[in-house]
Amino acid sequence: MKAYAAVDLGASSGRVMVGHVGPDTLELTEAHRFPNRPVRTPEGLRWDILALYAGVLDGLRVSGHVDSVGIDSWAVDYGLLDADGALLGNPVHYRDARTEGVAEKVWATVPAGELYASTGLQYAPFNTLYQLTAARDSAQLACAERLLLIPDLLSYWLTGEQGTELTNASTTQLIDPRTRDWSYDIASRLGIDLALFAPLRQPGDPAGVLRAEVLEETGLRGPVPVTAVGSHDTASAVAAVPAVEERFAYICTGTWSLAGLELAAPVLTEASRAANFTNELGLDGTVRYLRNIMGLWLLQECVRAWGEPELGELLRQAARVPALRSVVDAGDAAFLAPGRMPQRIADACRASGQPVPDTPAEVTRCILDSLALAHRRAVNDAQDLAGHPVDVVHIVGGGTRNALLCQLTADACGLPVVAGPTEAAALGNVLVQARAHGLVGDLAGMRGLLARTQPSTRYEPQGGTARWRAAEARLAAR
Repeated sequence: MKAYAAVDLGASSGRVMVGHVGPDTLELTEAHRFPNRPVRTPEGLRWDILALYAGVLDGLRVSGHVDSVGIDSWAVDYGLLDADGALLGNPVHYRDARTEGVAEKVWATVPAGELYASTGLQYAPFNTLYQLTAARDSAQLACAERLLLIPDLLSYWLTGEQGTELTNASTTQLIDPRTRDWSYDIASRLGIDLALFAPLRQPGDPAGVLRAEVLEETGLRGPVPVTAVGSHDTASAVAAVPAVEERFAYICTGTWSLAGLELAAPVLTEASRAANFTNELGLDGTVRYLRNIMGLWLLQECVRAWGEPELGELLRQAARVPALRSVVDAGDAAFLAPGRMPQRIADACRASGQPVPDTPAEVTRCILDSLALAHRRAVNDAQDLAGHPVDVVHIVGGGTRNALLCQLTADACGLPVVAGPTEAAALGNVLVQARAHGLVGDLAGMRGLLARTQPSTRYEPQGGTARWRAAEARLAAR
């Protein structure tokens, strides 16, 4: 067997996982977990990238022997380097307010429909394209010689080599999903210099070897290669969907819920744009056709506001609250910023004439019902827009631990839900490294190994979908 270190960075925490891979073996252990705490500075909300890098080094130090390292993280955010390769300040957090109103300025040059037809990306105010437009007149961007997305920045610090991994680049709104290359026309019209980006890399490409200083600090024996993986964590998570069926939908759950289909080609219709579906790139020429939903961020923020109550008991109490009493639009931008989440959910229910959830259990049930309803809408809309029916929904990521959410999603979709694996992004990361070293085969082979080795739980739909259709209609009417 070979050992692979998967650096998996989420919006609230990071982890270094070690995967051991053999012909019929896939084992994953946690070497180190560390918090990811954004910092509000006088300039705005920033990532503490140095703390993240320190966490990566700490994790590698306790990983034992590894045959390769791969890095995945959230999308869209980046660091800027000067001519000497030094970082120009902490990367801006995608929840920072600097992109407010920027989209309208972009659309004045490239209309929204044309932008979608060229890049296939859903509207989100924090897309890299809008971030770069917001930063256009900044001194920092004027001094920059290189832009590296977050996983590529950390890979550069580990190896000294620069690249731009494709699955993450596809979230910038600067990639043409048909050619799987830069959208040169869009960038030119918006005054974005694509020379800022390092050359594109594919998942599985070599990304350098650990520098001597990194080997000394971590105690690893070199040479240790770094392998480009699906560096957008959703790309790695979708690669780890243990689907043996061809007709499946997926929901990658965590801070966000990413719900959709795996397709062979993008869907660039006006109807798709109106439904706010995105076409991001995946492994082996695939397209991740999905909708972004606010996800467990809503519950995470409420739990933080309530002083971190015990989650298991909170979910047990929520299960006893009447179903679909109150629901909110889980994709509403009103819930994007941190802070005061219980109050904002209550305000949304009050404004729509619904019963106002008062207790933590009632707010939690409102959130989970709303997420399940959003999952239903995304899965149904994706099938209709792509002409691609499904028979089962796979849930991967942190939401697999939430049995109530999994059951509600099965009920809402009217389809079986298969939940697992929980550490999907890390497993996808490990498997791409293993494939690059010849230990596993194609994407189907990777998924077959996952299905044979990783536990999952199946949830059958209960109670019919009539009440979910009614709740959906009520929400649409508001």
